[in-house]
Amino acid sequence: MFSMISIASVVMAIAMIVMILASLLSKKALTDREKCSPFECGFDPMNSSRLPFSIRFFLIAIIFLIFDVEIALILPMIMIIKFSNLFMWTMTSLIFILILLIGLYHEWNQGALNWSS
Repeated sequence: MFSMISIASVVMAIAMIVMILASLLSKKALTDREKCSPFECGFDPMNSSRLPFSIRFFLIAIIFLIFDVEIALILPMIMIIKFSNLFMWTMTSLIFILILLIGLYHEWNQGALNWSS
């Protein structure tokens, strides 16, 4: 029991020493290059966060998130092909991909994918 406590305290001491050394050795500049440049979405990080932003950027980000989640739903379908009925698996996959394609066509038709308009 004593050896477990001593080993744990030595490990904690080494971890604390490493964290203290890392914080002392890492010099942080007052004017960081990343903080002075705008983000990818066009926000200026030093201004107020209540400024209006581009709705087009918001729509593109939402479309990306939707298709990202759908890819996460499609990938497990490959793994379950061995354990399921082939006809039902094919029909489910085709219906799911058809819904995705109809949604993509609708977004394209509505002009949500046109960045410069």
